[in-house]
Amino acid sequence: MNKLSLVLFVVFLTFLSTNSFAQFKEFGLKGGIQVNGALSATEFEDDNGIALSSYLFRAFLRFELSKYFNAELGAGYGNLSGDDFNYTTMKKGTGEYSTSIIPIDARLLYTPFDLESWNPYFYAGIGLMNYNVGTKPGVVSPKPVEADGWTAVIPIGLGTEIKLSDEVLLDLSVGLNYSMTENINFYKIVEFNDGYFNIGAGITFTGESMNSDKDKDGLTKREELELGTDPNNPDTDGDGLNDGAEVKQYNTDPKNPDSDGDGLKDGEEVFTYKTNPAKADTDGDGLNDGDEILKFKTDPLKVDTDGDGLKDGEEVLKYKTDPLKADTDGDGLNDGEEVMKHKTDPLKVDTDGGSVGDGVEVKRGTNPLDPSDDVPVVVVDKEQSFDMVWFALNSYKLSKTAKTTLDNVYGVFAKLEDAKLYLSGHACALGPDDYNMKLSTRRVNAVKDYLVKKGINAAVITTESFGETKPAFPNDNEKNRSKNRRVEIKATYKEKK
Repeated sequence: MNKLSLVLFVVFLTFLSTNSFAQFKEFGLKGGIQVNGALSATEFEDDNGIALSSYLFRAFLRFELSKYFNAELGAGYGNLSGDDFNYTTMKKGTGEYSTSIIPIDARLLYTPFDLESWNPYFYAGIGLMNYNVGTKPGVVSPKPVEADGWTAVIPIGLGTEIKLSDEVLLDLSVGLNYSMTENINFYKIVEFNDGYFNIGAGITFTGESMNSDKDKDGLTKREELELGTDPNNPDTDGDGLNDGAEVKQYNTDPKNPDSDGDGLKDGEEVFTYKTNPAKADTDGDGLNDGDEILKFKTDPLKVDTDGDGLKDGEEVLKYKTDPLKADTDGDGLNDGEEVMKHKTDPLKVDTDGGSVGDGVEVKRGTNPLDPSDDVPVVVVDKEQSFDMVWFALNSYKLSKTAKTTLDNVYGVFAKLEDAKLYLSGHACALGPDDYNMKLSTRRVNAVKDYLVKKGINAAVITTESFGETKPAFPNDNEKNRSKNRRVEIKATYKEKK
């Protein structure tokens, strides 16, 4: 035992001074074999100690559960032997026993340290062990025993891994294996169950390092396992970006080919379109990048592709205009001006339906929202004559017939636009000239007063008196003279064409 302890101590000192290897906790899977010396722990007070006849060969697999815990599955084959003991004489007996064992167990390893070249651990577990007593002791068991069977076993202990290289570790351990039976030495009393101590050394072969990057994607195996990506495929989701770039550079999901759900693969966004693979609408125009490229053919890097003053999203979703055409309806006004400035319809050439396009109206200064100003109005001066009003000899009184005539004049005149009324009074040649002049004035004023009372503004009425100076007929007979006793009525007005 002293020589073995010295050897182990020297080995520990050698490897404690070495730090040229990678961290122990890089390895996700390890497997190894151990050779153990075994020391029986039975009722017999004087077993043989560790001898060539007591041994255990064991193989195991270790899985990393977390930074500080490993799981281990192992199985082995060994033999436990020792001298019997005579409890009557309280001396060593004359016989010996030998029992073969096949332990199978699962262990949890606790690795509390994060060291460069060695990895101390503590372990505990539970398992089953098959035993078969080949050589029975010379003393007779005071209680019934069985020569073979299965029993539960609880292994506990400690050990350490020491690196020989990145692929090979030296494993040293010591432990106790406590069974749930007293049959191992074929001798049974009530004090305690049988078991055995083990001290051993072995070689452990590591799997791929958890810090390795087999697929060269910029992520370690540990990182890929944590992320759920494939450590053997540099581009797990096949989007054209390797997993490392997605995680460390672009902040995208390496398991989703379209991280932002915009209809474009992450790789296409980065390399082809230069859009943001983590943002569905790179330019913030209201359309996602995929729709801009695949559906609307707009620029996903420009808010306003056609430069008309409207965002692409506003054109498509709100105004239904063409985001690739600044003047959707071709009226000479771009869509933004129509919507924001003129309040016209960017989908109609002639918003007000007045027969002149919006662009033409804006250019010439008319209102594109008012159809009445679309076609220029031509105003024509017009003149209209009305029936004359006749008077009796030496009279300026309006007859019933005269009033009817004037009522008709009023009805027509009221409908005329920008109209003026001209009244001229006349008399026949009977009597003095000055008398006839005054009489014609009274006649024209009688007509004017009547029309003003009907509702015509006096300001638009012009009157003249001619006496007997402008006869309509020769004053050579009474019939003609009666036609000269008159007021002539004429109107001027404006007519739009």
